[in-house]
Amino acid sequence: MSTALVTGGGTGIGRACSLTLHRSGRAVAISYRRSSDEAEATVAEIEAEGGRALAVRADVTDDAAVRAMVDEVRERLGPVEVLVNNAGATVPLPLDDLEGATDEVWQQLLAINLMAPWYCARAAADDLRAADDGVVINIGSIAGQTGNGSSLPYAVSKSALQGLTRSLARALAPVRVNEVAPGLVLTRWWAGNEERGRELAASALLDRETTPEDVARAVLGLVESRAITGQTITVDGGQTL
Repeated sequence: MSTALVTGGGTGIGRACSLTLHRSGRAVAISYRRSSDEAEATVAEIEAEGGRALAVRADVTDDAAVRAMVDEVRERLGPVEVLVNNAGATVPLPLDDLEGATDEVWQQLLAINLMAPWYCARAAADDLRAADDGVVINIGSIAGQTGNGSSLPYAVSKSALQGLTRSLARALAPVRVNEVAPGLVLTRWWAGNEERGRELAASALLDRETTPEDVARAVLGLVESRAITGQTITVDGGQTL
């Protein structure tokens, strides 16, 4: 049984990825920073279905913590063969609020949306290279393609993640590195604003909201498609067309 590591794997898109990867026959390590209850609940659901899972606390913006996390996963579940860099964050700001985009906001969002995937991929590189088919999937955003999003630093950090995806595909080959870029998905970031989110989702060509499960199915497709690397797959119901 191969092992997948999903950062931020206990909530939203990460939880859907954890369950989908488990149901495809993999052991799943779920990293979390604050959402311990949700991570443990996801582990319990996987174990109730007969799978193997582990919740591990780690600050993925800290290189040493990431290396310790990968070591723990290797010891308890086996070497990491699939890495899903899902953990991310935003600071909502009007795009034209240039003064609001402080150095602190930039550093915070670049740390979690860019540096954390880099640290995780580097820490797991030996495991991934030793695997029959090592795979990294970065969870990006259509904001990285359009330049529009919850804030200017957020959009730029996701654009940088696209660049990291392509460069890592070269640096880690034959390990495959791809990205899934969701559109609007009603995760907990939309708590209290669900109706507004549904209105925006309804403007997409498919006239339905994109769900965490939609994103997870795209992730699994890339995990199992052995001829695809260095690519971004957009999952947005046609929002960006």
